Amino acid sequence: MKMLAEMFSMALANKDHHPALRCAVGVFVPLLTLVLLGRLDLAIFASFGAFTGIYGRGEQHGTRFALQLRAGLLMLLVILLASLAARMETAWGLGSAAATWFQVLATTLVAGACSVAIAWLRLRPAGSLFHIFAFAAIASIPGQPPLWQGMLVSVLTTAFCLLIGFSSRVLPSHRTPWTRPPRIRRTPDEKRAAWLEGFGYLVAAGLAGSLATWAGERLGFGHNYWAMVAAVVPLVGHTTRHRVRRGIQRIIGTVLGLVLMAGVVLLELQPWQTVLVMALCQFGAELFIIRQYLVAQVFVTPLALISTLLVVPSSPEILLRDRIIETLIGAAVGIAVVLAPDAWRRPGQRTTAGT
Repeated sequence: MKMLAEMFSMALANKDHHPALRCAVGVFVPLLTLVLLGRLDLAIFASFGAFTGIYGRGEQHGTRFALQLRAGLLMLLVILLASLAARMETAWGLGSAAATWFQVLATTLVAGACSVAIAWLRLRPAGSLFHIFAFAAIASIPGQPPLWQGMLVSVLTTAFCLLIGFSSRVLPSHRTPWTRPPRIRRTPDEKRAAWLEGFGYLVAAGLAGSLATWAGERLGFGHNYWAMVAAVVPLVGHTTRHRVRRGIQRIIGTVLGLVLMAGVVLLELQPWQTVLVMALCQFGAELFIIRQYLVAQVFVTPLALISTLLVVPSSPEILLRDRIIETLIGAAVGIAVVLAPDAWRRPGQRTTAGT
């Protein structure tokens, strides 16, 4: 009963509209520019470059810039690797099935490596969820734009988000000290925790991706990387209860988000209107991501689906179906990975439900 109450509780606001507005502008301006240029095929590169603005949300300007710079460079590396991976599939002449399994393997490696990198750099949000999404989504694009164009859009969007991150310094009332974050000194326990966390991401993403791909080949659904993303959601948290709760919230929030997405589809929006909806969804996601994960997912779901539709037009009905199936698979795998260590312990050694 306590877990159910916690699942639907709302934390107090803490100026969450500030980072939410920064992130919304960081998405809206680059995407609107691409709409005006008639280059929506590059929208996905701008969308992932804009993830830079998510980091360092509550930090002072100098620290925020340093954290966002680290996060932005890591994301640019992931985007580059994804673009190269897509070209490798073409160069090797991989068939559809082989290319899908190659993407699962590569994305799994990215999941583990980026989780360790995020922990090593002490970035928040923790984990490699965004990097899994970025790598798999870009690597799975059937018709890749020229590499230099995709990377240019990503770099310019990243730079724009860095600028937004410290733009409020022009206002004396919002100005904070421009100091660098202290040098990172990692303890042996922190190093061990980072590697263990990376292994957890490797296992969860790999299992979810393999299961989703295997099931998809037989039942006719796709977008296996959505299962990989959902699988790592429960890995973030300090207690088992919190982690399991996040997995359940991911499922419920996705279902509600699909209802919102269905309404967006019925409106038959113009491209510039679609970009505006994406910015509003980004604002809503960042407004609630700390306070109520379930509510945040209501906005994240249409944001992810619209991003996919902009680059690879397809049937909205199929996307809605794939999203819920993949989320169920991924969340179930993630919760199982969280509970597995406790299940292997002897009854007398198991932790309580609140751990």
